[in-house]
Amino acid sequence: MCLTANKHYDTVNSYMEKFRIGVIGCGTIFPMHARSLKNVKGVRIVSVCDVKEDRARAAAGQYECNYYTDYIKMLNMEGLGAVHICTPHYLHKPMIIEAAKRKINILTEKPMGLNPAEAAKEISAARKNTVALSVIFQNRFNPGSQLVKKRIEDGSLGRLRAAKLVLTYHKPDSYYKSSGWKGRLDKEGGGVVIDQAIHYLDILRWLVPSPVDYVEANCSNRMHSFIDVEDSAEGVIKFKNGFYVCFYLINCYSFDDDPVIDIDCQNAKVRIIKDSSYIGYNNGKKEKAEPKKNEFIDYGDGVRDYWGYCHFNQIRDFYAALRDKRKPAVTGEDALKTQELVWAIYESSRRKGRVYL
Repeated sequence: MCLTANKHYDTVNSYMEKFRIGVIGCGTIFPMHARSLKNVKGVRIVSVCDVKEDRARAAAGQYECNYYTDYIKMLNMEGLGAVHICTPHYLHKPMIIEAAKRKINILTEKPMGLNPAEAAKEISAARKNTVALSVIFQNRFNPGSQLVKKRIEDGSLGRLRAAKLVLTYHKPDSYYKSSGWKGRLDKEGGGVVIDQAIHYLDILRWLVPSPVDYVEANCSNRMHSFIDVEDSAEGVIKFKNGFYVCFYLINCYSFDDDPVIDIDCQNAKVRIIKDSSYIGYNNGKKEKAEPKKNEFIDYGDGVRDYWGYCHFNQIRDFYAALRDKRKPAVTGEDALKTQELVWAIYESSRRKGRVYL
């Protein structure tokens, strides 16, 4: 339903007109996209959509745009240059494919889908219709990750030996009970691995200049009896260059602690905490990268900052890529590799053995 749809489009020949933006999903992650878009030059939010009309109406009022409760109607009526998908996991695939059919560029929240097969169909649809498909992995864009990536690429760290990833979050029963899809395998696709830890698994896969060889892991539900997804996982990821990652992930700690990635390198020890990184070189030199105080966006009262400008930096890159006719920093094909890694963790746990990629 659209109560304010307007078929009159601006005819000004401008960069803004090239990027009429629609956002599907006005829930928890919506402010990270909408507020970021307000800070990107040459784009304009013209419509939002949510199945909950009160939520869609409120978002439309805040951003002075049209609203819908039917995303197909929005895709058909608004002449969109791009759409942001901020909906539950199980809705990503159909929404991506419908947008691609209409020649609309797509930026979707992670994960691409519930499994690699869904992700592959999305990529196929985007290729067939020659539209851009990008997936939000915003933590690649924070200063900590960027510094470590740079030092790996310029050889400062030497050979990468091993890493450990520790993620200890707090997702109480109320977190799952308040949602119609969290904790349900058919709608979420999994638990702590695909929903929370996927960001840090992606960071490690992106940092390491080698494909993954195999995964050996265990997943279990230890403290949430009424959900059918995992709240804990541990295992090893082995890369073909010999590097390996030991990981420990839980959603049943007493609070949301900052996730930590430690990397043992030939020439240094690296620690990534939240959006910052610290490098201690064997020769005594130290290096760090932290966000500056002005590198945060006010997403509104009661909304998490989601670590500064991370979403903004990726969203800005996406539109720069469209403008420059290049691939975005995170392509669908690249994101598929992280989806396959997540799937391998689940497969290894199900098979109780090693899974090769």
